[in-house]
Amino acid sequence: MSAESASAIHRNQVDLLDFVDWSSVECLNQKNGHSLPNALKQGYREDEGLILESDADEQLLIYIPFNQVVKLHSIAVQGPEEEGPKSVKLFANREHMGFSNVNDFPPSDTVNLSTENLKGKPVIVKYVKFQNVRSLTIFIEDNQSGSDITKVQKIVLYGTTVETTDMKSLKKIEDH
Repeated sequence: MSAESASAIHRNQVDLLDFVDWSSVECLNQKNGHSLPNALKQGYREDEGLILESDADEQLLIYIPFNQVVKLHSIAVQGPEEEGPKSVKLFANREHMGFSNVNDFPPSDTVNLSTENLKGKPVIVKYVKFQNVRSLTIFIEDNQSGSDITKVQKIVLYGTTVETTDMKSLKKIEDH
């Protein structure tokens, strides 16, 4: 991700939460009772007592499919100062990734989250790499302190939907 962070989200960018295909969302290495909806779903993510927490080690692998094509502009990942995420890799349109093959593919973008970012300051992604996104995989590689547990309080994806033509609404042009 670019070193510059979004001081304010552009007015045409929206929270992409409404476009998430919840039936296919996955998170690997999440602790029972501290799962992904705590950080991603509206209402849950605003409750500071609810968090996404890693289980066996500090890594988390999150797969977020969308129900329509989107353009991703920026991402905000909030977490505690010590256990909050540090190195984050983003993969556009990469399905079926696991911890065994996540390093086999080049990420669409990589970011090291700062203390400001963990408090909610969004980071602008390499916009050209996220123009036609059907799914987003977020690989949280480590955390700020290097401990075995990573905690995420909130994830917000900002962007826009891609305008597509509804082929059913087109009328046939008749020959005269």
